[in-house]
Amino acid sequence: MKHEQLKGQLIKTLVDFFDTDYRRITHAIEVLKQAELLVGHYDHVDEELLLASAVLHDVGIKPSEAELGYNDGKTQEQYGPAVATELLEKIGFDPDKTKKVAEIVGNHHSKSRYDYVELEILKLADQIVNKLDNIR
Repeated sequence: MKHEQLKGQLIKTLVDFFDTDYRRITHAIEVLKQAELLVGHYDHVDEELLLASAVLHDVGIKPSEAELGYNDGKTQEQYGPAVATELLEKIGFDPDKTKKVAEIVGNHHSKSRYDYVELEILKLADQIVNKLDNIR
């Protein structure tokens, strides 16, 4: 799938999922932008995997808040993989890459359990955006 087509599908999927939660949508798009800026500093990056992980990294927030009334890094990692998997399956994303995205989404707040360069980039991009948000 072409990069821009996939990016558009992922962003549409994110917007449809979060509906009017503009803060979450904006955060994910900012993380995606940072990840796209960082990607050139790394070798052997699967850009489809990075795009999907960056856009969907916080999808665990919505079910966590619905079920528990709150969210934190742990609950995002708990609920996010199943949601990311479901969303990616709906757009026909590669099943092997879907599994890796779920692993990344389920590990983006914890000590790395996977040696994926895409996870490393996502964590750094998320940290940058969170720090910028705290400055604003």
